[in-house]
Amino acid sequence: MLVLTFLIGVLLNAMGYIPPGNINLTLAQLTINRGMRQAWSFILAFSCVEVLFTFGMMRFARWVSSDVDIDSSVNSVRISTFVDAFMIVLLLVMATVTWKNKDKAHQPKATEESRKGSVLLGLALGVLNPVQIPFWLFFGNYVILHEWINTNYLSLVIFSFGSGLGSALALYAYAHFARYIQEKFALSSMLINKSIAIFLYILAIYLVVKQVVIYLR
Repeated sequence: MLVLTFLIGVLLNAMGYIPPGNINLTLAQLTINRGMRQAWSFILAFSCVEVLFTFGMMRFARWVSSDVDIDSSVNSVRISTFVDAFMIVLLLVMATVTWKNKDKAHQPKATEESRKGSVLLGLALGVLNPVQIPFWLFFGNYVILHEWINTNYLSLVIFSFGSGLGSALALYAYAHFARYIQEKFALSSMLINKSIAIFLYILAIYLVVKQVVIYLR
């Protein structure tokens, strides 16, 4: 049962990072600009935070899903709107920083300072990742109610480590794919950085349009 719990954690969280988002696109940019060694520092730091985050969310998934509705309101503003608003600001900041640095030619670095920067970036984005809250509210409660996993401490710890591994595998696939695309098609760092910045802007615009449509209904 514990092996199955671990595998469910791996598969569930890996699927959550398949769609392009601020995390995997940032990692792709980091890989292109600084190399796989820096990407690994980011992945390991981010996945460690993911383990802790998953455990906390799964521990309270039943309570949160029963008492808190993601579409409920606080001062007439939906909770989902707060999440989207935070993501819009984060995406716009990341896209702007990426766009401003698009002309800078970065070379892979192996210094201790550079590794520390990648680790801190991974930790920061692991904490500033509110999109995972509705993800675990839904899927966490789903696997618990369907009795795919137990809710004792040992099972949740095993599930959380599986979740961390799942995010690490998915992000490594993104990093490896970004490196492959650059080498295969001889793409410049400037072109890739510009493309990532544009995509982040598009994601931010999508969230804005989504909220406008919700409030116009």
